[in-house]
This record gives sequence, structure tokens and C-alpha cells, in this order.
Amino acid sequence: MVILGAGYGGLRTLKKLQELRPDADIVIVDKNNYHCETTSLHEVAAGTAEAKEICYPISCVVDPQRTVFIQDAVTRVERECKKIIFKKNPPLTYDYLLIGLGFESESYGIQGINEYALAISDIPSVKRIRRHIEKQFAKWKEDHKDERLTIVVGGAGFTSFEFLGELTHRLPELIQRYHILKSKVKIICIESSPNVLPMFDRKLAHYGTSRLKKRGVRFVVGRVNRVMANHVYYKNGDELRVIHTGTFVWGGGVRGSSVIEASGFRQQRGRVRVKSDLTVPGYPDILIIGDCSAVMDPKTGSPYPTTAQIALQQADCAAQNLKALVDGTPLKKFVYKWKGTVCSLGRNDGMGQVMGKNLKGYPASFMKKIIDNRSLVKIGGVETMLKKGKFSLSR
Repeated sequence: MVILGAGYGGLRTLKKLQELRPDADIVIVDKNNYHCETTSLHEVAAGTAEAKEICYPISCVVDPQRTVFIQDAVTRVERECKKIIFKKNPPLTYDYLLIGLGFESESYGIQGINEYALAISDIPSVKRIRRHIEKQFAKWKEDHKDERLTIVVGGAGFTSFEFLGELTHRLPELIQRYHILKSKVKIICIESSPNVLPMFDRKLAHYGTSRLKKRGVRFVVGRVNRVMANHVYYKNGDELRVIHTGTFVWGGGVRGSSVIEASGFRQQRGRVRVKSDLTVPGYPDILIIGDCSAVMDPKTGSPYPTTAQIALQQADCAAQNLKALVDGTPLKKFVYKWKGTVCSLGRNDGMGQVMGKNLKGYPASFMKKIIDNRSLVKIGGVETMLKKGKFSLSR
């Protein structure tokens, strides 16, 4: 059996399979030799954390007695002949396949997004954002072009809020380093709807917005229309407006891996609507979890949001179902149990809903650290959590 992707879902599935010990050879594939805690990518982008702090080697999870790791990029899956096509290695045949390839930034066809926007999607992308912001501040010292000190974020969703929270804490250091007046620096967030963070209670969403506003973030209502080298155009109604900026970070949405579309799956935005047991309709030998899967919420009739939380729960179910496929026993139905959501707003601040209770400020921040550490334990184990966990309890 083959696992594609060593994200939250793929690596957790591997760990469970190694415990379940199915009568099968296991192969896991990823383009990197490390696992990245993608829920912390915004910290590296803002410069409040180093990349090495949110990554650990895949080898920490792989049991070499049971699993083979292949480092390569997947280009497509040929379902009919049950082969995986790689960028470098020869094709690999599978009996059972789990796809957990993660997400990519979604441009929605907006002109200039792919060419001029910076997206929070992986380690190289967030390193690029950090370097870009620092370079803009340094260049301002030479030419004093004010747009270099204007940072625009497109979209006011979960990732954008977390990035803005970290960025507003990082700015004082940059201002001091480059000897810039605080009033010169502008941070603007463009959102098509006045109702930001729809997944949260309105009081919590207002708390998050007000906290960022107090730190200097300006929210404008509009839909990003076009992005150019030093301009962002957005529409408010029929009126087209422009912001001159040296940095545009796009947080307007994500999609599943492009490998899904390249492989000919019936999909929407890189996501396949899987059956209740996480298998692909018509292909009982293929399971898809995480960002590439669409699991329907029976209450709303819409897909559940793709989060690390659901990926981890899917992984446990997927591991049991993969073993069931090998053993020839019935597969179990995946049932999602929502345990809450917490959004970081930077150092010791946040907001969230956990166990039916609204949290904000330091208690939410504390809970976010617990959630992140729990994720490390579930995948990398206690030793990895002790090395990479978040333990600062100070306010």
C-alpha cells in the first residue's frame, strides 16, 4: 500500500498503520524529507519563528522495518493500471492507495495573482514572504518609496488573521532595525464581505478584528480584481480602487493538490467527494483524506472545512480501513467529531471556540499551544513534541 503526502493526514495514517501491522508492504511518498506543521506557517512568514522550528524529519515517524520512504514529487495517478507517476523516480505500482497531498493556493482566475502575489502554502513560500518584507524595508532606506512600507493582505480568513496577528507583533522590531517612523508603515486587509471569519461566533470575530485594528491594521471591503507589480486593484460595488503596495500576500483561499486534477479524478478545486468510508466512488482501492477530500456534513449538505483537525481524524479511520481492505473485512464509516477551533492573533492573544465555550485573549492563546502540542504527539510522538512544542506560558 502507498501513502502520498506526509502532511497531517498522511503521516498520522502511517503511524497508525505501523501500529496496526497490516499484512502489506508500506510506502510513503513526499517531495520533502520533512514534515511541516502547516498551522504554524504564518509565524515563519511574519518572521516570528524560524522554519526549522515548525518542521521535523519524516524519518522520526517511519519505521524502516515496515515502511519505505520515497522522496519525490508526484505528477499523476493512473488509476486504471494502478500506477503512480513521479517527477524523477520510475512509476510505482500499488494495490491500495491513500492520497493526502495537501493544499495549494487558489487564485480564482484573478489576473496577476500567480505572478505578483505571495501565498502562505509551504516552507519555501513563507521564507519568500519574510525575505520580501525585510527587503522592502531595507530598500525604503535607499529610495523612500512609501509603497514599500505598505503591506496588503487579500482575504480576511483564518490564515490571514493569524498572519496579521504575527506581523503586527514583528513590526516594532523591523521599524527599530531600519529606523522608520511607525506612521509610515501601513497594513491593509481586503475582504469581499464585512462578515470576516464566518466559522466563528460574531462576538469572537469582532474581537479579532478590533484587536488587529488597535495594532494598526486597516480593513477595507472589496473584491480583489487585479494584481500588478506594485499595485492591487479591488472593487467595492462597481467602483474600482487601487492600493500602491510593495507587498501583497494572498490569503483568499486554497484548493486541493493539482495532482488530483492531473489524474482525472472527478473533482472541484482539487477536492474529490469521497464516500462515507473515505474511498473514491468507483475506486474502492483508493482513499483520499485531508485537503484533497470533500467530506459532506449531513447537517448542512456542504463539505466540512479542510483543517488539520479533520485530517487527523480521517487518518485514524483511513488506517483502519486500509487494514480492512488487506484483511477483506468491512470498512468503517468516517464520523467527524468537531472539537473546537482556535485562531492565533499573535503573541499570547487569540480567539476560539472549544467544548462549547468562547475563548479570547490569553486563554485562547494557551489553548492554541495545547492543540499544537497535541498534534505533535499524535504524529511525531512525545519526543518530537518535547523538541518542537510550544511551552511558553508567559503573558
